[in-house]
Amino acid sequence: MKILILTFYYQPDLSAGSFRMTAFVEQLSQMLGPEDSIEVITTMPNRYHTYEQEAQAVERKGNVLIRRIQLPPHQNGMVDQSKSFVSFALGTLKIVDREHYDLVLATSGRLFTAFLGALVKRKVGAKLYLDLRDIFADTIKNVLKNPLIKTLHPVLRLVESFTVKSANKVNLVSEGFSEYFREVSSKQVYSFYTNGIDSEFLEQDYTKKEKTEKKIILYAGNIGEGQGLEKIIPSSAKKLEATHEFWVIGDGGTKNKLQNEIENNQLNNVKLLSPIPRDQLVVKYAECDYLFLHLNDYDAFKKVLPSKLFEYAATGKPILAGVGGYARKFVNENIEGAQVFSPCDSEDFIQKLKGLSGNQYPREKFLHSFNRLNIVTQMAKDFLALSEGS
Repeated sequence: MKILILTFYYQPDLSAGSFRMTAFVEQLSQMLGPEDSIEVITTMPNRYHTYEQEAQAVERKGNVLIRRIQLPPHQNGMVDQSKSFVSFALGTLKIVDREHYDLVLATSGRLFTAFLGALVKRKVGAKLYLDLRDIFADTIKNVLKNPLIKTLHPVLRLVESFTVKSANKVNLVSEGFSEYFREVSSKQVYSFYTNGIDSEFLEQDYTKKEKTEKKIILYAGNIGEGQGLEKIIPSSAKKLEATHEFWVIGDGGTKNKLQNEIENNQLNNVKLLSPIPRDQLVVKYAECDYLFLHLNDYDAFKKVLPSKLFEYAATGKPILAGVGGYARKFVNENIEGAQVFSPCDSEDFIQKLKGLSGNQYPREKFLHSFNRLNIVTQMAKDFLALSEGS
């Protein structure tokens, strides 16, 4: 059996999609027979232009062959992202031309890798498993106010419908997506394998070793329109100037907006740090007092479940999450020592901050339930079950 995996991000890139698919492929490779093989088509590391990592264009690891497509330089804007996807799509179609695959899996946060998976399925005659990590058409309608987007939205919904209906099975990374996608296709079979906690974050000592003059609130991840950090961190930091300090680790399309707000408010208690590898990130987690998460106040984000929640929860540190909808419900039901505040509301954030002790919280049940290895093992079994059908 020959398996094809399509993922825009893969190790050593820094992104939720990269971590998810790397763990999935590693587990899947151990479950195959001696005659089976996996081919991964992805891109050269490109998630952040401020974080460069070397990678081979072609790499073999046991029964896994990884092919990385070189993309043109980009700065995370919509035009640049579109050019990048076209390069990825054309490169992929060239690689799979005249190839045979039995199963195809496409993981997608922005719809188009999933759409590419649907095209590849028809080209190679394989069965298709989609792993959908976001609702692109819904998100882009909420986030981008450009009139052109409103014109394109019906087209995106058609692409979305074609893609979902082309799949033999669809996994949704958040149960909050369920209602939306059942409207897209009520006949499709859906599963819900979430993101999880990677081994790098387990069995670490996150105890803060040195006392600092100010309490440290840390955010690590993407800095984009979806996070809206410029709407919450500067106003909160201003009110907490005497007692707390914010560390923001990451990069993204709206980092300049956040920088401008920091400068306009003459804040000296917000540090902007570049993306760092996970072994260094673990150290930063140990140095802070609180972990911070925020999604912009858009209806589309009320369906998502941020992958960063799983990583944060593994530390035992108190968590402040500015989320609504399904994510709010998930945090309240599953994560001890986490306070949820209304997105973009600094007053509510400060009130919820007062409700946390700053101690370590035991989360053994959560760590077991959302261990990445357990999740990808079940997902791999679900994927391979496609080969047993007619």
